Amino acid sequence: MRVAMMTAAVLVCASSASAGAPTFSKDVAPILFKSCVECHRPSAMAPMSLMTYEDARPWARAIRQKVATRQMPPWGADPTVGKYSNDVSLKQAEIDTIAAWVDGGAPEGNRAELPAAPTFAEGWSIGKPDFVFTMQQPFTVPADGTVPYMYVSIPTNLKEDIWIKAVELKPTDRRVVHHIISNIVEGNGKAPDPEPKLTRDPSRKEVGGGLGGLVPGRLYGEFEEGVARKIPAGADIVLQMHYTTIGQRVVDQTQIGVVLAREPPAKLRAEGGGAIPNMQFVIPPGDPNYEVVGKQTFDRDTYLSSMYPHMHVRGKDATYTILYPDGREEVVLRVPKYDFNWQLSYKLAEPKFIPKGSTLKVSFHYDNSTANRFNPDPTAAVRWGDQTWEEMMLGYYGTIELPGSTATRTRQR
Repeated sequence: MRVAMMTAAVLVCASSASAGAPTFSKDVAPILFKSCVECHRPSAMAPMSLMTYEDARPWARAIRQKVATRQMPPWGADPTVGKYSNDVSLKQAEIDTIAAWVDGGAPEGNRAELPAAPTFAEGWSIGKPDFVFTMQQPFTVPADGTVPYMYVSIPTNLKEDIWIKAVELKPTDRRVVHHIISNIVEGNGKAPDPEPKLTRDPSRKEVGGGLGGLVPGRLYGEFEEGVARKIPAGADIVLQMHYTTIGQRVVDQTQIGVVLAREPPAKLRAEGGGAIPNMQFVIPPGDPNYEVVGKQTFDRDTYLSSMYPHMHVRGKDATYTILYPDGREEVVLRVPKYDFNWQLSYKLAEPKFIPKGSTLKVSFHYDNSTANRFNPDPTAAVRWGDQTWEEMMLGYYGTIELPGSTATRTRQR
C-alpha cells in the first residue's frame, strides 16, 4: 500500500509538472542564455555548463538556491541608487520562474520551443579578435611560495593608430593569475625587453590610459555603442602580472585580444578614466567598520561612465559620490556588500555629466574583525600592500571624452 501511494504521488507530481510548471525549453533556457551562460559554458570560467537541459538538470536545486538568494548572477550594486547598462541581476519574475520550474520537477518541455543558444568564439568572450598580442616569452609560476608582481612588456608592432571597442586578457591558466593591470606606453622604436621585471620602467610614458584588466569575476571589457579606445601606432603594452601559486608548477603566456571599432574615429567618443587611491591608511586590529576616503577634482567638464571599486579580503562596502560645485551631492554607486571574488565594473546606463570643479569622492569600509570569515589575521594592523593579506584602496572610474579632449584631475585625500 505504501509503495502504491508513493508511486501515485510521483505520477501526480509528474503530471502536474508536465501540465502547468514552467519548462526548461520555453521558460528557463531564455533566462540562462541571457544572464548565465556567458560564464556557464564549456571552457569558460564557471565550474559547470548550463547550455543544455542535460547540463542544467542535475544542478536544478542549486540553481534555485543561488538565484533566490541573489548570489547568482553576481551583481553588487544597490538597485535604489542608479541604473547600469551591464546589470546582470535577475528580475523577481525570472527568479520566480526558475523556482517554479524546480518545484514542478524541473521538466524539459517541448524541445521545439527551445530558443537558439548564443554562440561564442572559441576561447574568447569578445568574439573573434582582430588583433592578438602575446607575451614574448612564457613565465613559469612555481608550485609554492609568494610571487612578486611582475611587469611584462609586449610590442604591438602597429603601423597606424587603431580604435578598439572590446578587449580581453586571456591567461594560459587562469588559476595562477590573480589579476592583470595593463597600460599602453609609447614605443621607443625598439623591441621591448622580453624578460619580466620587478618594477615598471618609469621612462616609458603612458599614453591613453589603461587598456583593460583582469580581476576575479571579470572576463573582459566591452565599451558602449559609439565609444572606443585608441592604441597609438608603435605603442607597447605593459602588463602588471599578479601570479599566485597553486601547489603545482604552471607555465603562463598571457594573450590580449582586441576587437576593432567599425565606425570612423571622427564619430567615436574616447573611453578614458583613472583611479582614486588612498595609500595612507592603517586599519586597526579588530575594527569592524574602518573607513578610508579618496577624492579627485576635475578641472574640465567630462562624463562619468563607469566605476570599479577595488579592495582585498577585508573590503566591506563602497560608495561613489559626486560633489558638485554648487554644493549638491549625488551618490552614483553603492556596493553594500563588497565581494573580493566578484570584482565588478558598474557601467552607468546614461553617462553622468561632471562639470568643471566637481569632485568624485570614494568611500570604502573595511572589516578587520573576527566576524569577517575571510580575514587572515584580525590581530594585525593592516596597511597598503600588493598581496591579498594586505589591503588596497583604489576607486577606479571610466570617463567618456570627445576625441582630443583630456580632463585634468587633481587628486586629494
